Amino acid sequence: MAELTWQTWRNQVILEYEIPKFEGDLGHPNLYIQISEVDAEAKIAHLMRHFASQRSKEWFDKDVFRGLMRLRGLECRAPGRFAEAFHARKLVF
Repeated sequence: MAELTWQTWRNQVILEYEIPKFEGDLGHPNLYIQISEVDAEAKIAHLMRHFASQRSKEWFDKDVFRGLMRLRGLECRAPGRFAEAFHARKLVF
């Protein structure tokens, strides 16, 4: 965990996002935000366009990102089928 983040922004909401990797240790997120299929595709396009330095990595492809958002959508029963998942240690509404 990024402890300096928590020390610097003590009064802010900090959402820890998921990074797919070979170890398969994504964990169990505790916050899901449903997104539309259009937004899911826009996110994927953004990742592909703006993170060119990652394109050579085997895990960095459209199917991985789409699949993870679809899986998270399934877990939270998102009506639009897709969701983003985060680890939230502190969240106040």
